[in-house]
Amino acid sequence: MSPNEDYIVEILLDVGLVTRTQVEHARSHMKGSSVVEALIQSGFITQEDVGRTLAAQNGMEFMDLSQIVVPPNVIDLLPVEDARRWKAVPVGEREGALLIAIGDPMDMQTMDDLAFKLQREVEFVCATPDAIRNSLIQYYGGEATPTFGAELEAGSDEAGADDAPIIKMVSLLLVEAHQNRASDIHLEPLESKFRVRFRIDGVLQEMPSPPKKLQSAMISRIKIMSGSMSIAEKRLPQDGRIQIKIGEKAIDLRVSTIPTVHGESVVMRILDKTSLMLGLPDLGFLSDDQAKFEKQINLPDGIILVTGPTGSGKTTTLYGCLNYMNKPDRKLITVEDPVEYQMNGINQVPVNASIGMTFPAALRSILRQAPNIIMIGEIRDMETASIATNASLTGHLVLSTLHTNDAPSAIARLVDIGIKPFLVSTSVRAVLAQRLVRRLCPKCKAPAELSEYELGMLRLDAGQLSDSHIMHPVGCELCRGKGYKGRMGIFELFVVDDEVRNMINNNSSTIALRQRAKELGMRTLREDGIRKVLAGMTTADEVLTTTMTDLD
Repeated sequence: MSPNEDYIVEILLDVGLVTRTQVEHARSHMKGSSVVEALIQSGFITQEDVGRTLAAQNGMEFMDLSQIVVPPNVIDLLPVEDARRWKAVPVGEREGALLIAIGDPMDMQTMDDLAFKLQREVEFVCATPDAIRNSLIQYYGGEATPTFGAELEAGSDEAGADDAPIIKMVSLLLVEAHQNRASDIHLEPLESKFRVRFRIDGVLQEMPSPPKKLQSAMISRIKIMSGSMSIAEKRLPQDGRIQIKIGEKAIDLRVSTIPTVHGESVVMRILDKTSLMLGLPDLGFLSDDQAKFEKQINLPDGIILVTGPTGSGKTTTLYGCLNYMNKPDRKLITVEDPVEYQMNGINQVPVNASIGMTFPAALRSILRQAPNIIMIGEIRDMETASIATNASLTGHLVLSTLHTNDAPSAIARLVDIGIKPFLVSTSVRAVLAQRLVRRLCPKCKAPAELSEYELGMLRLDAGQLSDSHIMHPVGCELCRGKGYKGRMGIFELFVVDDEVRNMINNNSSTIALRQRAKELGMRTLREDGIRKVLAGMTTADEVLTTTMTDLD
């Protein structure tokens, strides 16, 4: 801390963080430490309290370094000897200025020296001295300290004073995955290697493997970061969650481990909160389908279902709907297992079966909260389906998901679960089936022609290609040589009208419902995909592969 103890103590007194009595108590128990240190040791205040107060007094931003992963290229901007000499850590860049965290916002000499040394624009932020010390260890190496992150379990032989390289390696892994737009990180122990794969745009891509001998240490580090997983337990599956910042972006990771014959396999699902802000066009809707879908989700009651296999983007679509409907005059409540994204303005209820907080139990309670809109993560059983149906019939709009291959099959699925056909026909307003296809890179895609095979599989003839813009992937630095960048949905929107209701009441087959829906204007998944191929948004290969089970 600053040597000007009296000045700091007066500030703490002025803002009401401590009292005169506490200061006198601290002075009498100093034992060679400063007054501020004695106040902290006595439990009257924390280092963070002091840091935030002094930062505010000096017009400086306070930063919690434990919630940040600094990219390697930023760390390289401040040499290790300078970082250690001035006890400073680079944490990012902002409008051309290098952000540097220091422990004392009153140390003008350090700030002047660093700015002079670097010969560039520098913006300083404040962090606690312990956080600075631990970040120096994390990014530049050195001996671990007891205050860094979660403490290792006693007796562990997998971590110690040489942890810094492991910490840095895991941080680099997370940064690289984020920079590659990966949705999942897979760490897979094989017999002779520790394989790392990223899922990018739905496709697993193998990355350089770390040494096999670091396998246990890296897995232990990930467990420690989650804060809720045991590094001693290697025989049972575990789940956890990591919340970090990479640059200025907040990232959540859902962590899952499972034991295998060669060690624990780890999958980290990256939940980027920016996807919450996606509008319906960003999901891949063309304007006509978007207008039809918006009409359905603006209805005051009924059930709207989103269907598709695991990994088809159902949750993202539901969150896109919630974002669209999240207005001050509406009360939205979700029941999820687990809550994947936390959204402002929405009441989100996590399912916890171990304490009896199941989907049905949660639903029964939230109906007493008088919501306008309810989102159920998934309809899995008769009880959940029954409550959802009753809620839709009593003035609530219910959004949920089902696992079916196409939209009309959702009707048969609800009946199979145990809902009477007349209740299904009365409550269900629309079903949206979807799949994900890769988007062509906007920078490098180039004109192309469809092959005879593709024309035949897509059931197209030359006359239908007159106004098309067929493109194919090339590869550039923007898409890292893949030719694709990002994914989008292809959709099948099945709207339940009066005639379809009569067919449901009469137990019509799924094939009959599908045929009638097409007569009423429903495009199949493949037909929607074809429109996007002709518009140059994706490729025929993507659509054909993704809709191989399309009945049409």
